[in-house]
Amino acid sequence: VDMGAKLLCLFLASALLAYYVYIPLPEDFAEPWKVMIISASMKSFGHLAWAMEQLGLMDYMEALNMFASFDRVAPTSEKKITVMDTAFNNIAVRLYLPKKKSKELRRAVVYIHGGGWCLGDVAMTSYDLLTRQTSNRLNAVVVSVNYRLAPKHRFPTQFEDVYSVTKFFLQSSTLSQYRVDPNRVCVAGDSAGGNLAAAVAQQLLKDSEVKNKLKAQALIYPALQTLHLNSPAYQDNTNKPVLPRWFMVRFWSEYFTSDLSLREAMASNRHVPVEASHLFQFVNWSTLLPEELKKGHVYTAPTYGSSKLAKKYPGFLDPRAAPLLVSDEQLQGLPLTYILTCEHDVLRDDGVMYAVRLRAAGVPVTHLHAKDTFHGVMSFISPPANLAVGHRLLNRYIEWLDENL
Repeated sequence: VDMGAKLLCLFLASALLAYYVYIPLPEDFAEPWKVMIISASMKSFGHLAWAMEQLGLMDYMEALNMFASFDRVAPTSEKKITVMDTAFNNIAVRLYLPKKKSKELRRAVVYIHGGGWCLGDVAMTSYDLLTRQTSNRLNAVVVSVNYRLAPKHRFPTQFEDVYSVTKFFLQSSTLSQYRVDPNRVCVAGDSAGGNLAAAVAQQLLKDSEVKNKLKAQALIYPALQTLHLNSPAYQDNTNKPVLPRWFMVRFWSEYFTSDLSLREAMASNRHVPVEASHLFQFVNWSTLLPEELKKGHVYTAPTYGSSKLAKKYPGFLDPRAAPLLVSDEQLQGLPLTYILTCEHDVLRDDGVMYAVRLRAAGVPVTHLHAKDTFHGVMSFISPPANLAVGHRLLNRYIEWLDENL
């Protein structure tokens, strides 16, 4: 009996391990075992957060944020840079200021972290590492923005926070205080931060109060459109690690409301009312994606949803939430652009379509497509994950800034 019980325990432990850790990954995935372990740990936190929500203890996203809060580091200065937490226009930011005396004015990056508008913090180890390396290697001022998050704050709060910080920073008085060259400022961000960075760059074009313009924007696997949540990328990567389709749908819907009817409509891709049908031309992947990314998918006409949802939550049709929804004319004059997309990512097509549309509007674009990796890879550059592919992509991003900023 004892032996049987041991075997049963071993079998159950193996099954549990297989369920949690092993996931079939495409052959071209870099560092597959590390990715499986990252995915398993995120799954565990997700299940815990779900249980807490079901028990009425805490909102799902707030629970996830609580777990993430254990991974925060204090603003620690070092030999070459001073790091401090402060506020711009009453919005929390972490500042990275080079110590080295420089005759020339410095470059600067306003960085916006990812996390689906619900999660993330400038003090998380990976973000601190990313912004610190940017400041160190470019001898640049970096402003990392701690905007307010959903579910406590809905759209457009996140956008307004990052816009307000960027606008404050671009004032001549602020730039001169930090000895920043007004012609060498970039706005950058990853995932939801890439979404916010793109929206900020678009809004600045229209803002007559802002005299100093951005030199560049860097969008790292950005989320850019709410209309087509069944593009080939969403279909091919429905269950891929870190950002499965259901999770992205939840992030999108949480950005606007906790109303389940929007989440359910988005999940079935029936949330856009017929009155907004003219917007589909801006995200029509059948014309905007190269053949190799269509992967044999056939474009079908959208299934329209109720007008009620769009009237109640107009945010999901607002270009400040979905920067791909602006006309071609509104893309003209945007600053030179860096876009990173990842093959195994539900958001892959968003970045690709934006690159295609920006080029057509005359904007100089560098588009790097990483075929061997997944969404959020640059958030795993700190130990224990320490993904080599994440470091490689971080280096490419910093090299691009060095050459173009």
